[in-house]
Amino acid sequence: MSLRSPVRPRSLLTGCAVLALGLAPLTAAPADAAASSDSHLRVVSLEPEPAPAGGETTVRAFVANEGPETTANPIKLTINFPRGSFAAEPFFPPFPTCFPGMGGHSVTCTFPAGLRPGRTATALIPAAVYENTPVGTVLTGGAVTVSSPDDPNPMNNGAPFSIVVS
Repeated sequence: MSLRSPVRPRSLLTGCAVLALGLAPLTAAPADAAASSDSHLRVVSLEPEPAPAGGETTVRAFVANEGPETTANPIKLTINFPRGSFAAEPFFPPFPTCFPGMGGHSVTCTFPAGLRPGRTATALIPAAVYENTPVGTVLTGGAVTVSSPDDPNPMNNGAPFSIVVS
């Protein structure tokens, strides 16, 4: 018996984008975990464009470092898709930075330490809508969340989103 994920691969030429992270140069990590910095992280999530049943749209998830310090630890960004939709590859950034969860209903992206104040880390994740979804349906319950030991205030570490079926 073969198990298949609903994650659908697409051409790597589709959905390409430019990523401007503003990351500090990578250096060898110490054997023990880095001390936390004072980096206030905030999720900025834009509502995806409407998508037809059986079609796709893109979830644009941004993590902003509002400072005052550069992140000392990796940043974990998670995109949970609303019922009636699922992740469709290719992801940006690609694996191993971003990878799908079981069943393709979530994607986790891990960005390295070094996000400077005033900069953002960006994930562009295609979302496919199931073919039998009626036009006019609003798929709710999607969410983008961020976590990092560097962020002392989790109050704005998440943002909901929905997908309108056109």
